[in-house]
Amino acid sequence: MAVRETIQIGHPALKAKNEEVTDFNDPKIKEVIQDLIDTMRDKGLVGMAAPQIAENYRIFITEPRVTPTRTIDQADELRVYINPEIVETSGEEVVIFEGCGSVMNGQLFGPVKRPKVVTIEAFNESGEKFRLKCDGLLSRVIQHEYDHLKGIEFTEKVYDYKKLMTFDFYIQNIKNSPEQTEPSKITVKEYTLL
Repeated sequence: MAVRETIQIGHPALKAKNEEVTDFNDPKIKEVIQDLIDTMRDKGLVGMAAPQIAENYRIFITEPRVTPTRTIDQADELRVYINPEIVETSGEEVVIFEGCGSVMNGQLFGPVKRPKVVTIEAFNESGEKFRLKCDGLLSRVIQHEYDHLKGIEFTEKVYDYKKLMTFDFYIQNIKNSPEQTEPSKITVKEYTLL
């Protein structure tokens, strides 16, 4: 398995149709999942979708890891989502600044408004169906990666383009600010095998 190139915005694979996975034991699918994990961790990302490594399958992963500013209660284990469907979202929305591995070369961050709580159903890498209801950063990453499977970049959802900023400005002024950390707090995480 390998660290793959993270394709950048404008690449046709980010807009191509993504195929349903029908064989969970297919070696190609297992390779895509492992390459996603290796690439996400190498790039220091908290999630990644298969189209971002130019593999057009309905697969994404999430892993908000513990960092110097993200405590264990705000982190989550590695999760694999195959053929995911968001089945419910909250009426309440929150704004969180987002970035993306596929705009890494542009180093852009911007404010995106999304539902606070999301419920998703998907299959894991073993072919078991599960449901996950969550909020905070985990909900945000799920919605962001799910968009990738529909050919949508976060840049298409920025609600105030005057607030677009560089990575450095985001780190210095936004990342640890209350306006970013409060809506990013994970207070709901309900996982069920179906």
